[in-house]
Amino acid sequence: MAAAILTYLPRSMRDRLAAATQTPGFNNTLWLFSDRLIRMGVGLVVGVWVARYLGPAGYGLLSFTGSFVMLFSAIALFGLESLVVRELVTEPDGSPCILGTTFVLRLASGAIAYLLAVGTIIVVRPADRTSLLLVALLGSSLLFQATEVIDLWFQSQVSSRYSVMARIAAFITASLAKIACVMAGASLAAVGLATAFEALVTACLMVLVYRIRGGRVTSWRWDGAQFRALAGSAVPMVLSGIVLMIYLRVDQVMLGALAPEAQVGYYAAAVRISEVWYFVPAAIVSSVFPRIVELRAGDETQFQLKLQRLYNLLAFLGYAVAVPVTLLAPWLVRLLFGSAYQPAAPLLAVLIWAGLFANLTVARNAHFIALDWGRAQLWTASAGAIANILLNLLLIPRYGAMGAAAATCLSYWVAAHGACYASRSLRPTAAMMVRALTMPRWW
Repeated sequence: MAAAILTYLPRSMRDRLAAATQTPGFNNTLWLFSDRLIRMGVGLVVGVWVARYLGPAGYGLLSFTGSFVMLFSAIALFGLESLVVRELVTEPDGSPCILGTTFVLRLASGAIAYLLAVGTIIVVRPADRTSLLLVALLGSSLLFQATEVIDLWFQSQVSSRYSVMARIAAFITASLAKIACVMAGASLAAVGLATAFEALVTACLMVLVYRIRGGRVTSWRWDGAQFRALAGSAVPMVLSGIVLMIYLRVDQVMLGALAPEAQVGYYAAAVRISEVWYFVPAAIVSSVFPRIVELRAGDETQFQLKLQRLYNLLAFLGYAVAVPVTLLAPWLVRLLFGSAYQPAAPLLAVLIWAGLFANLTVARNAHFIALDWGRAQLWTASAGAIANILLNLLLIPRYGAMGAAAATCLSYWVAAHGACYASRSLRPTAAMMVRALTMPRWW
């Protein structure tokens, strides 16, 4: 069918498309996109099955502890991804030192993040042994993330298909383990262990595919000069990562601290449905971003026009998803999670609108990167994180999970749009978003 459709395109366009599909970059993107699709589909099915089995309270506690651990993942990752890939591309002969130094850094930061997560949950919930056990189990993934340096090497070689295959295999293995737990009537802790099992399997398979492709972990070396260069450059990235994790996950953590666990379960169910399509705007932006950068260097008028069209398209997409989901929320929740989760329906009807502002944030971040406005990206995300925390503190005690949903929507608007009014240089960007929100279009 695809070949038949291509025959209707102009010959020059057919030739360009044919050439593009033969490039390593296209195949690499296709593998990454396949990974997201598989995780979206299988993850939704298995996640719903687990949620139905555990019930709102059990699923709420699992979601709370998972989000709690995620708050510390930015420390474990140490903000090295893009820096290490850049170093591996520019200095391929130095890969043993780069990989070895990064591995040690990741292992140390992962251990620190793990201890911080366990220590913090003891302080926050001193008498809750179940939460401590789940954080201890789920937090083990922070240690195994050190082997993700192998994925960075594959990225530098434009060969992500190998790391994707390892991840998919580990994801399916962990999903089967969760299904086995449900069918066997296992405990919440066993489900948590099955969830954590994915990180261990991923680490083992990463090492295996690296070895199959000719790499040797034993050849990695520590290098002091490399450490100083990476650590110095990573500090801003770590701060940005911490802000991002707070911005994305603090709602479930604060809801778990301020409301009953069943409320977290309803909220987590609504979040799972509302975020299932979030990879789409990222895929759209990644496909047009090179052209945006090219126009920035040569044609300011076309650059602004292309950006406005991108904002318009993503706003249209946000409305196209939010409106029907708002109307169908009760039916969707009942279909996927069952009648026990029916209180999640109004939460979904609110949270789905956060996607509209999440779309604008994705477009705006591409805008900022094209202009090399990294600081603006950091402080707008910080404004969203601060707004999220303050609004949750204000709204959760009074409105519970609905307060968290409203806080999420409002803070997403602050990060994407509202914060732009605080700076004169960003007000034209805010105006572009207003046009997109009031006159969205896909053409």
